Amino acid sequence: MACNSCSTGKNGQPKGCKNNGTCGTDSCNKLTVFDWLANMSLPNGEKPFNWVEVRFKNGRKNYYKNTENLTLSIGDVVATQAKAGHDIGMVTLTGELVRVQMKRKNVSAQDNDVLKIYRKASQKDIDIWQKARDREEPMKVKARQFAIDLKLQMKISDIEFQGDASKATFYYTAEERVDFRELIKVFAREFRTRIEMKQVGFRQEAARLGGIGSCGRELCCSTWLTDFRSVSTSAARYQQLSLNPQKLAGQCGKLKCCLNYELDTYLDALKDFPKTEIKLKTEKGTAVCQKTDIFKGHLWYAYEGEWMNWHKITTAQANQIIQANQENKKVASLEEYASDLVEDTKNEFENVVGQDSLTRFDNPKRRKKRKNNSKNDNQANKSTRQNRNKRNKNNRRKPQKSKNETK
Repeated sequence: MACNSCSTGKNGQPKGCKNNGTCGTDSCNKLTVFDWLANMSLPNGEKPFNWVEVRFKNGRKNYYKNTENLTLSIGDVVATQAKAGHDIGMVTLTGELVRVQMKRKNVSAQDNDVLKIYRKASQKDIDIWQKARDREEPMKVKARQFAIDLKLQMKISDIEFQGDASKATFYYTAEERVDFRELIKVFAREFRTRIEMKQVGFRQEAARLGGIGSCGRELCCSTWLTDFRSVSTSAARYQQLSLNPQKLAGQCGKLKCCLNYELDTYLDALKDFPKTEIKLKTEKGTAVCQKTDIFKGHLWYAYEGEWMNWHKITTAQANQIIQANQENKKVASLEEYASDLVEDTKNEFENVVGQDSLTRFDNPKRRKKRKNNSKNDNQANKSTRQNRNKRNKNNRRKPQKSKNETK
């Protein structure tokens, strides 16, 4: 959900807050939560919840206790507690919704190791934080080259500095276990800072980096999806999708998470369908299922040996035939059931104006072959005329013999 500054201007062009991913209302950022309780006051005697949600680089979030009772609002840059030193982040949620988010993510407010908020970030803190952020991209290029030189089967996807620039966390992906002890020594000697290596999955890597999916929108994992459920190829089979790994895989290389979105609807619709492996036995022959239409409730069967002739029947008719076969009875043929399904061929659009098609001028005109044939015919006629004239001239030049000479 965008903020008010993202609305359209006078000339129809978008205004934009021009904050480049650090929107003050946190409405344009990753994994944002809309605070719909912001305009509501607490009941009398109720104290506000003293925990806040803080977002760091690439959607990483954590929950901190406001022990100093600071007046915080969404968009404030704060200095938070870390294992060593302090970190810099942006407040993304305050109030009662933080309690809901903590319960949803199983974060307990009664733990002894509670992280705290120190203060609002000063200009000095922000300058150190920005300088550390500027170092991340060139460091990532060098780190990848060091991993290649050591021949390690791993991919360094992202680097995140702590807010006080005292530690750098390297996020990497690997299919197998990697011994990176020598790599850490090289990093510490080259970058002169504390190093922490953190392995993430391929889905977590795509969520951190973000991108555009095949649907044309931003990736679900980087915008709103937080729990990564397992996706299997059976989800594609139930939805009758082609098992093409290039189309079913997302940017993470795994199966797309959106395959699970409509799976429950397909499973509910398939409850009334018979199994496609069951053959229908008729007096005319045995029929095998060729195709199903889940939402219309139709099945297409073909007799063995007559694979080109498909007969469409409903799920109720198919279940009726299967039940009869279980009782050792055979129906006459599928044509009796298929004749009941008469498709309605009435056009919804009636041509009132008298035009054939609204897009009839979009297709280019085809060249007529008759013109070429007429040209060839004209050339052939010319050649025959010329040959005929030559023969006439030759006949005129020859002298005619008289009758006496012939005798």
